[in-house]
Amino acid sequence: MRDEEKYTNSEEQLLYLQKRLDEEDTAALSELFTELDILSIARTLESFPTKTRDRLWEYIPEALLGEVLAEVDEDIRADYIEDLSASDVEQIVKGLDAQEVAEVLDVADEEIKTTVYASLDQEIRAQVENLHSYEDDVVGRYMDPETVNVKQGVSLEAVQRYIRIHQLLDDESQQIMITDKDKGLLGTLTLIDLVKQPQESVVDEYMVAPFTLNDQMKVSEAAALLRSKELPFVPVCDSDGLLVGQLNAADVLEITQDDADMTLKHMSGVSDEEEVFTPILRSAKSRGIWLGINLLTAFLAAFVIGQFEEVLDQIVALAILMPVVASMGGIAGSQTLTVVIRGLALGQLAGNNKQWLYNKELWVGMSNGLVWALVVGGISYLWFGDPLITLVITLAIFVNMSLANLSGVLIPLVLKRLQIDPALSGAVILTTVTDVVGFMSFLGLATLIIL
Repeated sequence: MRDEEKYTNSEEQLLYLQKRLDEEDTAALSELFTELDILSIARTLESFPTKTRDRLWEYIPEALLGEVLAEVDEDIRADYIEDLSASDVEQIVKGLDAQEVAEVLDVADEEIKTTVYASLDQEIRAQVENLHSYEDDVVGRYMDPETVNVKQGVSLEAVQRYIRIHQLLDDESQQIMITDKDKGLLGTLTLIDLVKQPQESVVDEYMVAPFTLNDQMKVSEAAALLRSKELPFVPVCDSDGLLVGQLNAADVLEITQDDADMTLKHMSGVSDEEEVFTPILRSAKSRGIWLGINLLTAFLAAFVIGQFEEVLDQIVALAILMPVVASMGGIAGSQTLTVVIRGLALGQLAGNNKQWLYNKELWVGMSNGLVWALVVGGISYLWFGDPLITLVITLAIFVNMSLANLSGVLIPLVLKRLQIDPALSGAVILTTVTDVVGFMSFLGLATLIIL
């Protein structure tokens, strides 16, 4: 690659790729994909629409194809696997670890899965089948089933010799697990203690009781725990305390990223699978459902407005100012909603601190409501010169912003208790509440005070 064409960030890399594609510079494209690491290749593929992505697949070295497929978004993986035969998939997954094989086969049809299973090494096949036995949203689906574990009573010297002979350690290994004869987890031994402590000592002397995760635990809850404890490595056990796998730093990062991506998409009414270059029809379908739900809530707000047709007919200024009330309440509520959903994701809201949060957000809403009600009231008076209209909008802004903050706390907590994802439906419900309360308070007060 010529020096003047070197790129320093992702955007420059994309521009470089687009230029090479336009020029059909196959040598430069092949060189680029040889230099990039697996994660960079995956993110590059996700940065192009389907037709361009199909061209780029040709330049990925065959030896890296399986790892790249395991790393890209599920939609992209499914589109690629769809056109492959079972023998093609067999070649792609050859040499991959169980986690990567499980990711690739997750989007394949049952016939291909069965054929590829039969071609796998017996140990890898058992691990892949075990991973596929878990639901998609539990820890067991994300864990690495390969662990470095030794039995209790063994000397540190024997452990080191065993590890060297079998070449067990890799870049992701964090600790060595100590288990009993039934593979029940007794403790963990750090690699530092393994090397640093007297080699004639037995592992039992330096093992520590680890923090563990249950394999059936919801992955969103696990992500919150891991973030709060800042743990880069966690053993995973089943309900009987038997060691079944481990979460490494890479797994923890994947859980955190997936959880953050899902929350962000849900807050906007977008499906989990949608990415930037998802095909038009698929994107339209996934978003259309929530647009339809939003339309129903908009008609509810319109119905409320329709109940005050008489006052709107007489005072045009009310129609002009009405969106201000709904907008201020909507923004205030969404700020609170975002903070509360983040708190729920991090596991920060439970027990008595919920009451503190209610009180805090009510006071924040009332404080901001009072300040901005006076500001909007002043502007309204300068605009229309009508003290009654000024009084109505001042009171309505105060009421709506106060209740909006309270709703921003109440709605996600209620949805969480009902086992509904607050990020998925909280924003739609909050918008409805702030619109309805805003219009009703504004027009209701106008009816009482002005008419």
